[in-house]
Amino acid sequence: MNGTAIENFVCVIFNVSFMNCTWHVGRTATEDTQYFLYWRPSKNEDVTECQNYIKDNFGRHTGCRFQNVTIENKYAYFLVNGSRSRQNIQSYWKNIWLYQIEKLTPPLNVTVNCTEASHSCNIWWQPPRTSHVKKSSCFKYEIAIENKADVEKKIKTASKREEIVENNSYLYESFSSGKRYSIRIRATDAGFCLVSPNWGEWSMPVEFGTQQLTPTSSYMLFLIPGLAAGLAFFICMTVRAYLKKTSASVPRPRDPFHEPSPVAFQTEYMNLLKKQETEEIIDIEEVMECK
Repeated sequence: MNGTAIENFVCVIFNVSFMNCTWHVGRTATEDTQYFLYWRPSKNEDVTECQNYIKDNFGRHTGCRFQNVTIENKYAYFLVNGSRSRQNIQSYWKNIWLYQIEKLTPPLNVTVNCTEASHSCNIWWQPPRTSHVKKSSCFKYEIAIENKADVEKKIKTASKREEIVENNSYLYESFSSGKRYSIRIRATDAGFCLVSPNWGEWSMPVEFGTQQLTPTSSYMLFLIPGLAAGLAFFICMTVRAYLKKTSASVPRPRDPFHEPSPVAFQTEYMNLLKKQETEEIIDIEEVMECK
């Protein structure tokens, strides 16, 4: 029975409400050993078994995936027991504060606004998403700003600057528009809230610099296309109104489909001449009769 219990039991909450728990099989566990995980999120909730096991090559359960996990101030209870033909398996249990095992998501909406005249950049962001923390003051942040290498300017090595800040803004005072920079940010507990003491995930790198003059910020990427579309619409409407106005004052061309053709015009003219000759003959005959 010794050595049959699981080892290295670890749980991590990520992306706000997902949780993975994993373990290693016991040192003396055989291929026909099977493990089962039960847990109770808090003392006021029921015990439930894992519904989505992770398996190894022998089909043995080595982990579990959970969804819709809420943290709050819950103190969860985990139990892993097992079975094997003709032999008992040692059980393993553990209590865990759920907030302590959360992997914080990256800070949101990292924005950079640089000013060439003062050689500085204002950087700000929003706190990471969590299911239980609402105050931005509960977090502190690590900022990593990298001056990237530039082959054309013969800058072969990149320099890196790291800072710890306790609010969601930072003033970078070593900016040069001729250089290229990259910034990443991650969060952790500020020390007085139910937040994981471990560092969270890094944000995606945000690049700035290389002749980006003031004011420069990431929102310009969305503002410029919008302004261009608005200007194009204004020009289109102006040209349309002008063409409509000028077309109203120009006489419309005569419709060629309703004009008489040359042949029809000649026929009509000959009929008119014959009519005049007939009238003249009648007049002469009337005069002769009077005499």
